Amino acid sequence: MDNRKAVLDLCRMGEADRLAVAGGVPAETLMQHAGEAVARELMRRWSPRPVAVLCGPGNNGGDGFVTARLLADAGWPVRLALLGPRDRLAGEARRHAELWTGAVEEMAPAALDGAALVVDAVFGAGLNRPVDGTAQAALAAARGLPIVAIDVPSGVAGDSGADLGAIPAALTVTFFRKKPGHLLLPGRLLCGEVVVADIGIPDAVLGQLAPDTFENDPALWLADLPRPHDGGNKYDRGHALVWGGWPTTGAARMAARAAARAGAGLTTVAVPEVALPVYAAALTSIMVRPVASPADLDRLLADPRISALLIGPGAGVDADTRTRVLAMLGTGRATVLDADALTVFQDDPAALDRAIAGPCVLTPHDGEFRRLFDTAGDKLARARAAARRCGAVIVLKGTDTVVAAPDGRAVINANAPPTLGTAGSGDVLGGFVLGLLAQRMDPFLAAAAAVWLHGAAAASFGPGLIAEDLPDLLPGVLRGLSGDGPSSVAASAPA
Repeated sequence: MDNRKAVLDLCRMGEADRLAVAGGVPAETLMQHAGEAVARELMRRWSPRPVAVLCGPGNNGGDGFVTARLLADAGWPVRLALLGPRDRLAGEARRHAELWTGAVEEMAPAALDGAALVVDAVFGAGLNRPVDGTAQAALAAARGLPIVAIDVPSGVAGDSGADLGAIPAALTVTFFRKKPGHLLLPGRLLCGEVVVADIGIPDAVLGQLAPDTFENDPALWLADLPRPHDGGNKYDRGHALVWGGWPTTGAARMAARAAARAGAGLTTVAVPEVALPVYAAALTSIMVRPVASPADLDRLLADPRISALLIGPGAGVDADTRTRVLAMLGTGRATVLDADALTVFQDDPAALDRAIAGPCVLTPHDGEFRRLFDTAGDKLARARAAARRCGAVIVLKGTDTVVAAPDGRAVINANAPPTLGTAGSGDVLGGFVLGLLAQRMDPFLAAAAAVWLHGAAAASFGPGLIAEDLPDLLPGVLRGLSGDGPSSVAASAPA
């Protein structure tokens, strides 16, 4: 995976600092560069005005002392308030505090009197308890003012994004690489704009850290994205099969169109005989095959040209759906399970685990996930544990969708606009995954690509989006990625 998009948990970020120091970059220099980055980003966005710098007793506070000194040197009116006695500062934080020649006030709401801007350098990403006491009171007094947070807003847990009492920031400046808390909700919403600054940690240390979490981005999967080639034909591009439910038909129809738009050379919807007229009247380039019995489905699945399968949207929560899921998984071909195809195993999740033998992608939302998997831990940890248990790629959907592979790799998606909160958008996502799998893309990369493309397509449309719009928006996004034409991809890509 592309290490430029690596996301580092607290343990790996601490190790990155240690390796940088061991490689000859003094810790004091790293802190100086961190404060310089904060001051630089702040001065890019605001003209000089009264600023209150709130410093904690650790390295986050040390970064704050550097920031305060540089702002004061640039002629800004600066007040600095410290949580706890100054002699509690240690190491490089103490040394940078000694370079600050201004007054050091006690942390209190009064320190913000007259401030037009606040720098939050109280607690870093490692906080594991609620913000309380004088720190809570001082940060609460900053509400309504522009806040620039160093590393994360105080009260955002770096590994999970949990809110431990944070006040939302307008800007967060972090260092080297993002942490999960910058991307997972609610942390992402509390961080405001996030800038990742270079403070002198060599990129080479990533080779020793073995990162397994990444921010979803085309850099991770674009080289593997299937493309038509000269001399190819529709069968080269794969044959996608969708199970079409009855009497609910819209979900499967949208999924089938999405698979075709994602590049599948052929797409077929298998439907109960009674549903054939409805599907046939609504679909043109999508083929429709009636299935009257389990034997009919078995014969269809025996076709070696079918390369990927999807069941779930509108399938119904009943024994027939369970039988069809097991038949599809039994082929060993790439299979996407969504919605009803997951819920039918809520009384026996182990049966689903046992049946997964080939490439498989599960796309649950939180409610479906709770029916099958352990809900302990943050979203990233839950998705990883589920993928390990069942042996499938998990797409745990939401505004901060997490895609996790059984081998521990994970991506966190950050480009999904709120307009995707509309009926049927998940069915389209399943179809995008199916279309890429049909073209024999790696399941983890296919899921990551589909999630990002889904978000970019929605962002290109804007307000008024409905799920039916999404398949027809995909070609524009793909065109932008290939460089063949205008697209809103750049605008919708995560920073």
